Amino acid sequence: MKKPIRWGIIGCGDVTEVKSGPPYQYTPDFELSAVMRRNHEKALDYAKRHGVQKVYSTAEELIADESIDAVYIATPPDTHKLYGLKVAEAGKPCCIEKPMSPSYADSLEIYNAFKDKNVPLFIAYYRRSLPRFLKVKEWLDTNKIGQIRHVRWHLSKPASDFDKSGEYNWRTDFEVAPGGYFDDVGSHGLDLFAYLFGDYKSVHGIAKNQQGLYTSMDAITGCWEHESGVTGEGSWIFGGFQREDKVEIIGSLGKIVFSVFEEVNLELHTNEGVESLFIENPKNVQKYHVANIKKHLLEEGKHPSLGSSGLHTSWAMDKILGSI
Repeated sequence: MKKPIRWGIIGCGDVTEVKSGPPYQYTPDFELSAVMRRNHEKALDYAKRHGVQKVYSTAEELIADESIDAVYIATPPDTHKLYGLKVAEAGKPCCIEKPMSPSYADSLEIYNAFKDKNVPLFIAYYRRSLPRFLKVKEWLDTNKIGQIRHVRWHLSKPASDFDKSGEYNWRTDFEVAPGGYFDDVGSHGLDLFAYLFGDYKSVHGIAKNQQGLYTSMDAITGCWEHESGVTGEGSWIFGGFQREDKVEIIGSLGKIVFSVFEEVNLELHTNEGVESLFIENPKNVQKYHVANIKKHLLEEGKHPSLGSSGLHTSWAMDKILGSI
C-alpha cells in the first residue's frame, strides 16, 4: 500500500480516546484522517480534540471516501457485521474491535467476505502484541516450565451499582452480547490461550443468568482441549463477592501465574524458586497491535491477530455459551 495509509474510525467512542485511537495517529506511515459517530456533535468534538480533519455521521460516507485507505470499526459488536461487510465490499483493509461479532455465524460471514476479496482483516485482540504476554510466550517456548499440561483462569467481580440499576448497557444486552461481560472480557483470555497453546480442538461449557439483573449470561464455566494436547478450564462470575483475575499455566517442571487484565507481576514458579517480573502496559494499550498492522500492510511481517484467529475465538466462545 502507498504511504501514508489513511485511516477512518467508525464509532469514535470511549475505547478510541486513549486505548486505540492515538496509535492510528502516531504510528509512522499512518494517518487518522476521518471519524464517524451517529451523534454528529460528539464526532465533531472528538475530531477537534484529536486533530482529525474529516467527520461523518454515517459509516457509508466514510467507507465511500476514496481518500480513506483503511477502516477501524470500534462500534458495539452487533454492528460489526453490518459495517464489516460494507468495508469488505469496498475492498479496504479493516480492523474490527473484539469480539469479532456476537456469534460465530456472523463472524464467519465477515471472515468470508474479506477472504473472497483478498483484503486484510485484523481483530483487536491486542494482547497477542503486548510485551507482558510475549514474555509469557517466551517462557513457554523456552521450556521454563517443561511440558505444558493445563491452563486455568478464574475471573470474578461483584455486580456493579450500574448493573443493579436496571439502566441500559449494551454489554449486558443479550441481542448485542449474549455472554454479557464474558463476551467483552472473556474473549481476550480465550484468544490469548489460542495464541499461547494453539487452536482449540474441543470446547464445552455452561452459561447461566443467575442474578436476573439483565438479559445476558452472568455465570459461565468452560473446559477445553487444544490441538497441542494442553487442557484448560475457565470460570467467569459476574456476581461474585470480590474481584479476582488469575491465570495459572501448569507444566511438568513448574507453573506461570499472571492476570489477563490486572497489571500485576508475572510469576515463574520452578524448583529453583519464584521469579517475579513486572512489565508495564503502554498508555495506549493498542500501540503494538497497531504497529503490527502497519508491518503487515507494508509486508514487513505477519500480524498475530487476523480474521482467521478471531473467527476461531468466536467459535470457542459460542461452544462455551452453548450456541453451537
